[in-house]
Amino acid sequence: MLLSKPCDDAISRILAYIGTAARADRAWMFEYDETGLLFRNTHEWSRENISCHVADLQDTPVTMIAWLHSQLAAGRAVMINDVAALPHAARDLQAEMLRQNDKSVLSVPIFSRGVLRACIGFDATSCHMRWGSETIIALAQCGVLIATARYERTTGLQPDGNENPKTPLPSEPLIHLRSHGLVRGVTSVEISGLHSSHDYTTVYLDDGSQITDLRPLSVWSGLLPAKHFLRIHRTSVINLLHVRHLDRHAGSSGQRWEVLLRGTDKPWTVSRPYRRDLRYRLGV
Repeated sequence: MLLSKPCDDAISRILAYIGTAARADRAWMFEYDETGLLFRNTHEWSRENISCHVADLQDTPVTMIAWLHSQLAAGRAVMINDVAALPHAARDLQAEMLRQNDKSVLSVPIFSRGVLRACIGFDATSCHMRWGSETIIALAQCGVLIATARYERTTGLQPDGNENPKTPLPSEPLIHLRSHGLVRGVTSVEISGLHSSHDYTTVYLDDGSQITDLRPLSVWSGLLPAKHFLRIHRTSVINLLHVRHLDRHAGSSGQRWEVLLRGTDKPWTVSRPYRRDLRYRLGV
């Protein structure tokens, strides 16, 4: 069906079919922009008398769903049995789900050529649900079909002249850093490095400033574009665009590796497990 009909129409039809079969109250899809830092709702089916939210969350920063996104980016389906019991790190996501009266939510990532492009899933609003492995597998198979039809075929107008499978969202979206009483929007290019501070993350910027963001480094690792960011220690992630010096003979023994980043004089230690990747990415 997906390969024989206009793509948007086919996705809407398949969401209605699988949503009904899975006894969901809503079935939906959202897409990421080309940078992976914004997302938008694109398709939704809902049962009669169930509110529709497809027009909400347009060009929304991925930081809002950071807890969920980090797991989707790792290729994992996420079954939230009880929205009210989500952890503190997911409080923004929880607030939005509760606003939509969600009790349980299933989310399955859609990849194309190794890149996370979208997510499809179910909402249960009338009662708590626990969708099983068979349903999750079926939803993932639908995701594969959607990826083929929407992202891996030649883009442009279809024979009816109406189809535009992918309209890019604005580039260089802002990532909003949240500290105590402060919100600051920056682009990923402005971030020099991130260091874990227990449950929080210290974000170093290329202008020399730093902000303690109220999210753990594990969440940030899933938000940042892998093209430019690399983990160099279990507590540190750096932006390769800002590496200004690499010392492979630091310390009294000459065995420690350290990098210096634009915007900070703080030396960043490179642990042994990450040295090979760093050399490869820097081309040294």
